[in-house]
Amino acid sequence: MINEIRQDAEQRMAKCVTAMGQALRKLRTGRASPSLLEHLMVEYYGSTVPLSQTANISVEDARTLTVTPWEKGMVGVIEKAIMGANLGFTPVTAGTVIRVPLPVLTEERRRDLAKLVKQEAELGRVAIRNVRRDAMTDLKEALKEKLINEDLERQGAQQIQDVTDRYVAEVDKISEEKQKEVMEF
Repeated sequence: MINEIRQDAEQRMAKCVTAMGQALRKLRTGRASPSLLEHLMVEYYGSTVPLSQTANISVEDARTLTVTPWEKGMVGVIEKAIMGANLGFTPVTAGTVIRVPLPVLTEERRRDLAKLVKQEAELGRVAIRNVRRDAMTDLKEALKEKLINEDLERQGAQQIQDVTDRYVAEVDKISEEKQKEVMEF
């Protein structure tokens, strides 16, 4: 019973960390990365799909992304989506290839990005604590229904707290790495 609750909490906490990591990948650092544009939505044959499903996004050099649409007619639509996303990018079209030069990050913008990283990390920690709260509630209900005794409940609570501490430490580590990456010149 306790192992099932702990394993469920551990799986959910791992998903919280993964979600936070995906959110942080969308944040811009000094280097070009395809993840900056992959999540943009474009109109494709009457439906809205992610840019990554309509074009190839690659890194040309440290500060330039190249978007190559699979269909020539998509060039204008993709260019419009990049401009409309308000990411601070100005795409340059050369035939069927769209180059997206990334402007240099100012010190002020780097600090703002570092604050966003801290906010995402805090959201990750809150999500992990919510999972811990749910697991603790499950333990208390099991105790109330006489499925486990008080000693097992305390032991389970300690195990869940240990798992929580481990995942919070992982969130902190990821956050610190991303902050360093953002503040690099």
